Amino acid sequence: MPSSFIRTFLSKRIFWVYVLSGGFVLGAVLLSLIWSSVSIPVGHVVHIISDNALGWSLIADVPDNEERIIWNIRLPRVLLALCVGASLALAGAAFQGLLRNPLADPYTIGVSSGAALGAVIVIFFQLTIFGLGSFTLPVMAIIGGFLALMLVFGLVKIASRSLAIETIILAGIIMSSFIGAVISLIIALGDQDAMTQIIYWLYGSVGMRGWSHVQLIVPFMLIGMFLLLIHYRELNALALGEEVAEHIGVNVQRGKIMILLGASLLTGASVAVSGMIGFVGLVIPHLVRLITGPNHRHVLPLSLLAGGGFLILADLVSRTIIAPKELPIGVITALIGAPVFALLLIRNRLGKGKTA
Repeated sequence: MPSSFIRTFLSKRIFWVYVLSGGFVLGAVLLSLIWSSVSIPVGHVVHIISDNALGWSLIADVPDNEERIIWNIRLPRVLLALCVGASLALAGAAFQGLLRNPLADPYTIGVSSGAALGAVIVIFFQLTIFGLGSFTLPVMAIIGGFLALMLVFGLVKIASRSLAIETIILAGIIMSSFIGAVISLIIALGDQDAMTQIIYWLYGSVGMRGWSHVQLIVPFMLIGMFLLLIHYRELNALALGEEVAEHIGVNVQRGKIMILLGASLLTGASVAVSGMIGFVGLVIPHLVRLITGPNHRHVLPLSLLAGGGFLILADLVSRTIIAPKELPIGVITALIGAPVFALLLIRNRLGKGKTA
C-alpha cells in the first residue's frame, strides 16, 4: 500500500477524531444546559445565550426564571467545568509525556496538593495581595503548586542524583502526604465555619460558582494552554529520552521548564476555583493515547477537549443523581476514573503478557 495513501487515511482518521471530540463537548454542554431538576427547551437555551451574549433576540417570550437559571447559574457552571476539566486533562497529558509515565498527573506528583495548600492559606487567613484583588486565590494556588513541584524535584535530586521516574512518583506521594497533614492542621486550628468551608472546597465542586470564577481561571488557562501546545515537539522528543532529545537539537532544560510552568499554571488555577478533583488528568490522556497514539501534537488538544466534556458530564451526574441534593464532583470522577484506570492497567498488563 503506497505511503501517501496511508498518510491520507491517517490524516482523515485524525480529522474525524477531532470532529467527534468537538461534537462530544458541544453535546455535553447542551445536555447540561437543558437537563437538570428544571428542564428547559433547547430553543429557549439558544435564545437566552444569544440574547445575553450577542444581543440577538430569537424568541419573543422566554420566562424570566428560565433566563436567570441559564445565564446566572447553569452556563457559568458548565463553562467552569469545561475549563477545569480541559486544564486538568491537558496538564496530566503534559506531565505523563514529560515523565514518560502514565501514572504521572498533577495529583500523583504533588502539584495539586501544593496548589490546594496555597488556596487553603488564602481562604483560612482571608488574604488579599495588594494589586491582585480576587486573583490572589489562583495566584497563590499556582505558586503553591509550582513550589511543591520544585520541592519534589529537589528531593529526587538529593535522593538519587537522577530524575528517575519511579523516584519522582514516590517523592510526589510523600509530598502530597506531608501537605495533606499541613492542611489538616490548618483545618484543626480554625473555627467551625472555616473548617466547613475548607473541607467543602477540598471535596471538589463547580457548584455555587458564577461568572467571577470563570473570569479567574480563563487567563491562566489560556497562558498554560499556549505554553504546552507550542511545546508538543519537545514532549515528543523527550519521549525518546533526554540524551536523544539533546542530540536532535532540542533545548531540554528550557523545554522542561516551559512544560512544568504551563502544567503548573493549569493545575493551580483549576484547584483554586474548583478544589481537588482527581482522575481527570490521569485517565483522560491515557484514553486519548489509545485512540491517537503517542504523538503529542494530537494528544494534547484532544485531551483538552475530552477532559472538558468528561467533567461537564460528571458535574451533570453529580447534580442530578440524588437531586435536589448534590454530590461533590470529585466523588463522581473518582467513582468513574478509578475503575476505568484499573481496567486500563489490566489491559496493558495482559497485552504485555501476550507479547512475551
